[in-house]
Amino acid sequence: MSISPLAKVGCKARLGKNISIGDFTIIHDNVILGDDVTVESHCVLGYPTPNSDGDPLVIGDRAHIRTHSIFYEGSVFGDDLITGHHVMVREKFKAGKNFQIGTMCDFEGYAEVGDYVRTHSNIHITQKIKIGNFVWIFPSTVFSNGLYPPCNELEGSIVEDYAVIGILSCIMPGVSIGTRSLVGSHSLVKRDVLPDTVVGGVPAKKICMTKDLKMRDGSSAYPWTAHFHRGFPEEIVKSWMKEYDHE
Repeated sequence: MSISPLAKVGCKARLGKNISIGDFTIIHDNVILGDDVTVESHCVLGYPTPNSDGDPLVIGDRAHIRTHSIFYEGSVFGDDLITGHHVMVREKFKAGKNFQIGTMCDFEGYAEVGDYVRTHSNIHITQKIKIGNFVWIFPSTVFSNGLYPPCNELEGSIVEDYAVIGILSCIMPGVSIGTRSLVGSHSLVKRDVLPDTVVGGVPAKKICMTKDLKMRDGSSAYPWTAHFHRGFPEEIVKSWMKEYDHE
């Protein structure tokens, strides 16, 4: 275990094996860290809030949390969490394994994220959002949940498995983005997106089916799992390729 003498770790925090904590990081009492976790300098884990209902911040094995990140108490993260710098995650946020959070992301609480989700930089996720597995959300995407802001009537969006949301997109309250769909860059999504569909524009409209998109060499661009495998476990990639072999 490597804990900087300049760090402050609560005496009630529960730390796993082989933990590394950097300079000026604060780990509050109500925190549970798994094994092989790295928390770089100037981070705050388990930031106290009455909205947590007393629940701890739980972070699984092999997490790597980079500098100036703040995680409130009351959230739960599976194994292999990875963050960029200057990340903030509020209470009651639940995420599965191998969640990757880009630099300067702001995630409100009371949201759910599945396994192997990739969120790039400067993304805002609001309360009541539900995101499936293997979803990609590219930079500067914003989710909205206020029906008539400012208001107390909140309605979260749903992003289904394998969906991709392009840069600078805005997802309005209550929208459902279907599995394996693609939201083009700089889109304003006000209506549901059907599975395997490409939408784009302001407001976003159907452009084509994802199967119609071609790469420069003429091969199919989607499903992206047929050709993009970097960062995913070998057993998952094998299952994808086996599925395509049967088609």
